[in-house]
Amino acid sequence: MLDFFRNYRIWKSIDGVMLAAVLPLMVAGLFTMDSFVEVNYFFGRQAVWIVLAVSAFSICSFVDWRILRQSQVAAGIFVFGLTTLLALFAVGRVSHGAQSWLSFAGIGLQPADFMKLALIIVLAKYFSRRHVEIAHVRHIIVSGIYAFVPFLLVLAQPDFGSGLIIFAIWLGMIIVSGVSKKHLAIVFGLGAVAFALLWLFVFAPYQKARIMTFINPLADIRGAGYNAFQSTVAVGSGQIFGKGVGYGTQSRLEFLPEYQTDFIFAAFAEEWGFIGVLIVFFLFGVIIWRILQSALYGASNFETLFASGVAIMLMSHFVVHVGMNIGLLPVTGLPMPFMSYGGSHLMTELIGLGIIAGMRKYRLAYHRDDIHNEFIGPQ
Repeated sequence: MLDFFRNYRIWKSIDGVMLAAVLPLMVAGLFTMDSFVEVNYFFGRQAVWIVLAVSAFSICSFVDWRILRQSQVAAGIFVFGLTTLLALFAVGRVSHGAQSWLSFAGIGLQPADFMKLALIIVLAKYFSRRHVEIAHVRHIIVSGIYAFVPFLLVLAQPDFGSGLIIFAIWLGMIIVSGVSKKHLAIVFGLGAVAFALLWLFVFAPYQKARIMTFINPLADIRGAGYNAFQSTVAVGSGQIFGKGVGYGTQSRLEFLPEYQTDFIFAAFAEEWGFIGVLIVFFLFGVIIWRILQSALYGASNFETLFASGVAIMLMSHFVVHVGMNIGLLPVTGLPMPFMSYGGSHLMTELIGLGIIAGMRKYRLAYHRDDIHNEFIGPQ
């Protein structure tokens, strides 16, 4: 036992810089939840989830994840993810109009979050074995099928936000893998033509109106755009230094609904202002930098693609969440990574980071010139 704790190579696998950036974000989200309610329901439950997620991160950091390179392991994880999505239609719990939750002993879990990580694993496995012939158009089609199946299951709940992230993961990973951009452009061109034909000859007027309201929710601030309008007011009212912790009127007076999940960025920005937002952006940038650094020195194509997929997942969540909180993107109900209330997404994010940290034990060694250029700069 003592040898385990004294083994430098084992503890070296935990990325202290990454963890030091993640923890303040989780604490910031935790206290933003606690600022507006007398009964600390969200605060207490989220604190437990944070402890569990950090524990999962630490455990995953010690595992040798080369096992994920095995086809049967990657396929098994993917099939298990699809099975949990299918189970929703039989025993899923409805919340906010979406049948997207499984309940175990009073604990709600959202399988779509874990499916994102499973998709990253199976796409990393698929592309890592075909890097020599990756430009062939069939790899767009086959990888698209891998993504399309969970995409349809998620949309059927309906959960458009998670469907959007699944699409972003697929698109980002095929771009990183080196798939022919010409073939990709043809696929998207056909998709655009199909949508145009549906718009002109299939969609009814009320369906077109729903799509337009979804694209521009601020056009109907008394109806579908109410939440988006209130979030932009909250962000703007924070100004430079914010109103102070516990003094966010948009959230405290419940003008801003779901402040602990869908609009936690707006609630945080109202209290901490522009300075606080800059800190959040900086910390998130550090996390992405550490992930991409791990991708750059991955021991094989699989490790590089997996880390890239996790970075794409987190960046997609971050961009969409911030965008919908400031009125630039439609409201899709996506949580803010590390900050929003909820155990499913937090566990998924920390497990993903933990796997990347575990891969550090056998990644490619730094070249001396790389270390010099990173910290001192090229001469």
